[in-house]
Amino acid sequence: MQLFYSKDISLSGFCTLDAEESRHAVRVLRMREGDIINVTDGRGNLYRCRILQANDRACDVEVAEQEFSIPNSQFSIHLAVAPTKNPARMEWLVEKAVEIGVGEITLLQCDHSERTFLKTDRLEKLAVSAMKQSLHLTLPRINPAVSLHDWLNSQFSILNSQFKFIAHCEADKPRTPLAAAMQPGRDAVVLIGPEGDFSEEEIQQALAAGFQPVSLGPSRLRTETAALYAVTAFNLINDR
Repeated sequence: MQLFYSKDISLSGFCTLDAEESRHAVRVLRMREGDIINVTDGRGNLYRCRILQANDRACDVEVAEQEFSIPNSQFSIHLAVAPTKNPARMEWLVEKAVEIGVGEITLLQCDHSERTFLKTDRLEKLAVSAMKQSLHLTLPRINPAVSLHDWLNSQFSILNSQFKFIAHCEADKPRTPLAAAMQPGRDAVVLIGPEGDFSEEEIQQALAAGFQPVSLGPSRLRTETAALYAVTAFNLINDR
């Protein structure tokens, strides 16, 4: 199945695919007026649509007589991760995490961060592409960079409804293996630090906010590998 994305589509009417989606439908796939395509709004809904005007810059479609609503995954993981020094590694992470299944991604500014800013527009485009590639119908939210301190304070009430984990590298402190700490059937949020790990102050603040310290195995992992490990573990546990 070929899947297209339009955030503006609704059951009641018409929409125009953006330039990139229109080009893919008309130039690449050579679709014409009257052809039926599948379009998601990124909010868990799938629409069967008929092409009205096969314009490779602005393809007009209308919702056909059938519309399917497919529920979002019942449980989701919120990945809060410090951007890597090399932005390409973060782009790789977003692509793979969306393909496997992630609900939300927040970029963190940490005390030891080597990169404190990363444009989210590029990451959002990669997330759309990965969503379509993997035939997911929900587009994860990608939040711009915020300091860990401010994020913990602003999200405190929301985070209390989730399983909360911080994956730090201080082996002399008690930690539970992530796969053992996670339980199926609950939303989770996982903190992944920068290349230099979380500072002692950040670890203590997260613990005070109710985060459980976890380890990701005996190997020393890169930031993006650690983040993908957490996403994969969450999905494996909930698939089981």
